[in-house]
Amino acid sequence: MKISVEISMYPLSETYKPLIKAFIERLKTYKEVVVEVNNMSTQIFGDYSTVFDILKKEIKEEFHKGDKIIYVMKLINTNLQKS
Repeated sequence: MKISVEISMYPLSETYKPLIKAFIERLKTYKEVVVEVNNMSTQIFGDYSTVFDILKKEIKEEFHKGDKIIYVMKLINTNLQKS
């Protein structure tokens, strides 16, 4: 099943921009999904299991760094990619 995820990352740190940029750049390394970025959020398009495996790994990695981070996600069970 194809899904679309809109995710926003809110590090509770004064140096939040590098943390967000690094997270997005890691997401972009996965060739199995499409990652699109705008000023408000990041969209991830791909297979349900693949997308969640990637998010599970990358979010866990961020949480283990010790910074407090809020993630907000919206999900839909279809591919809404515009391209």
